[in-house]
Amino acid sequence: MILRLAIGSLLARALTVGMTVLAISLSVALFLGVEKVRTGARASFADTISGTDLIIGARSGSVQLLLYSVFRIGNATNNVTWESYQDIAARPEVDWIVPISLGDSHRQFRVMGTTNGFFEYYKYRGERSLDILEGHGLEDLYDAVIGADVAATLGYAVGDPIVVAHGIASFTEHVDQPFRVAGILAKTGTPVDRTVVVSLEAIEAIHVDWQSGAKTSGNATPVETIRQMELRPTAITAALIGTESRLQIFGLQRWINTYSEEPLLAILPGVALQELWQILGVAETALVGVSAMVVVTALLGMVAMIFSSLNERRREMAIWRAMGARPSTILGLLVIEAMLMAAVGALIGLLLLYAGLAVAQPWVDASFGIWLPINPPALRELAILAAVIGAAALASLLPALRAYRLSLADGMMVRI
Repeated sequence: MILRLAIGSLLARALTVGMTVLAISLSVALFLGVEKVRTGARASFADTISGTDLIIGARSGSVQLLLYSVFRIGNATNNVTWESYQDIAARPEVDWIVPISLGDSHRQFRVMGTTNGFFEYYKYRGERSLDILEGHGLEDLYDAVIGADVAATLGYAVGDPIVVAHGIASFTEHVDQPFRVAGILAKTGTPVDRTVVVSLEAIEAIHVDWQSGAKTSGNATPVETIRQMELRPTAITAALIGTESRLQIFGLQRWINTYSEEPLLAILPGVALQELWQILGVAETALVGVSAMVVVTALLGMVAMIFSSLNERRREMAIWRAMGARPSTILGLLVIEAMLMAAVGALIGLLLLYAGLAVAQPWVDASFGIWLPINPPALRELAILAAVIGAAALASLLPALRAYRLSLADGMMVRI
């Protein structure tokens, strides 16, 4: 009986109720959308590198090693000698190892020296591999494979020349040894998109006439002569390692961390990523807090609407009282109305969320590399919807208690 009265009352005020429900639905869609983006960003961040068991570099901090080896942020405190790299590569636990050499740049994009094994073994978002959309991998000494953001920002196509600069933000360029765009990678949403990939031998080639970070005086070595040289690196910046068995990871990590020839550090990428995410967690908390305040604002608007309608409904409530309705019935009626508005708003907000996900998912994935899964509502999301309805019921108690105290005589009184 009271439910039917509440539904009829809401339908009688369809316009104002509809605007309130719309505000609640938009705020709920925003809150759940932020939650989806937050969890999707966290999962995509954690999947920046996957399938790699260990990352090795000079001894520093785990986050610092992760930043410069995976995210191309900052610089290494020291390099790893080629002899140490070969010792690690020869370990029986190592299934594959990919060296990385950093230090140069191209128009603010980092240049990374590596091998073709990088395209085979680097994985992201689970077990997704790098795809070369156009061209091919590293075949010639002066081939370069560029990330999607490099190609889009600089307008490069396969076959275009690239001149690498010495160091980061340097005005000294290796103009005597230009590279050629051999391939363009598909968008990944990882730092690979902002990387120019060349071979380790190419890194050595462009530094043949350099010593201690400066170019030597005299004539430059001809390219034909450089091609005939044994371009073996003397040191690398870091390396990615895959082990034969997951059971061997910690044993190999201990061996590397206690390596006697030079101070080295081996980290687990997943653990370091979690440490880095904790540092960035303040922004995540702030984003959730802002979206929660939007929901609170919508609920306060609902309370204001109920309050403003009380004067108009005083005679209506007086008639109900005259017909035998108890004050508790009127209180329950207003609470049920608020819960119905919140429930309908939450349901519409959920539908808006999934409609928005269906439209935005491919674009967000292609543009930002954040995968937003379209899954049935999880327990956390259902709990949020229940919390919104419960908060609406609590918020409606203020106007409901005021209506509860209205007397029959006050309701029937005609005010001039």
